[in-house]
Amino acid sequence: MAEKPSSSPLVWLVLGVLALGAAGIFLLHPGSPAAPADAGGEKAKPKAASELRIAVIPKGTTHEFWKTIHAGAIKAQRELTAAGTPVSIIWKGPLREDDRSSQIEVVQTFVGQGINGIVLAPLDRTALVAPVELAIGAKIPVVVIDSGLESDKQSSFIATNNLDGGKQGGKRLGELMGGTGKVLLLRYQEGSASTEQREAGFLAAIKEFPGITVISSDQYAGPTRATALTASQNLLNRYKSEISGVFCPNESSATGMLLALKELGLNGKLKYVAFDASDVLLAGLKAGDIQGLVVQDPFNMGYLGVKNVVAAIQGKAIPKQIDTPVKLVTPDNIDQPEIKALITPPLAEFLGEPARP
Repeated sequence: MAEKPSSSPLVWLVLGVLALGAAGIFLLHPGSPAAPADAGGEKAKPKAASELRIAVIPKGTTHEFWKTIHAGAIKAQRELTAAGTPVSIIWKGPLREDDRSSQIEVVQTFVGQGINGIVLAPLDRTALVAPVELAIGAKIPVVVIDSGLESDKQSSFIATNNLDGGKQGGKRLGELMGGTGKVLLLRYQEGSASTEQREAGFLAAIKEFPGITVISSDQYAGPTRATALTASQNLLNRYKSEISGVFCPNESSATGMLLALKELGLNGKLKYVAFDASDVLLAGLKAGDIQGLVVQDPFNMGYLGVKNVVAAIQGKAIPKQIDTPVKLVTPDNIDQPEIKALITPPLAEFLGEPARP
């Protein structure tokens, strides 16, 4: 004879819990008309926007110019995040500005990691074409800043009008020399599109002064202040008795030349015009060792680079090219508010570094 099922209280309790659970699943199933529209009488919160990872890749990481670009990028990051588009900036570049293979590797690594967007200052106009087009082929928008690339596939190009900046420098030096004498140009580095355009602009402007002869224009400073100092020493030792003017096209070449002029006791005796601003160069301007600095807006360059690459990620139309302003800074206008704002970027606010005096 079969036994009757147990009717102990424990069994009935278990069966009751299972029945209530099944009923709850049925009632709360999204497809059930009895499911509540919201929980606790409040509307469900929308899912937070996912963070966009933006790689900002400079030519180098030591010069003040690149630190200022970094600060501008951080400002854009903060603004976008506060406005509801979370952004994370990843700042990485080669230590030296002649390390093409390192910058190529950085770009390729970010592509492999599936970065959302890239802001790049290519240190070589041709060597970086392939890695940039690799990124674009992987549906990663690229905005090029500072220096051009021999490609039109990037989303945008944001830079100074370097040819015009070089012309401003040449015009200033020609006027300082009174339209007569001999001048030397210390170039920066082969393959750097931005400085090549400045050098071309300088030479074009000097041609407007028939009484001025360019005595040397085929020597290169190299990527650092140290290499620029050596190149400057060689040029000045060779031509110091003949020249009356000098032009250099970027921060490192200009700083190396300034140090060499001081070393040889030629500071203030030769007319000297250069490109870019730094603490050392601005001090030289105030001391009378430099008579003109053609100054870019790297803070705005970094800011616009990040803003525009995020817009490209979001599918928005952005300008194919954006020119950032260039100003000629002289002892006469260095204290004007517009100039002071340009040469004293808020590095402390965005990078925690001391502001320029």
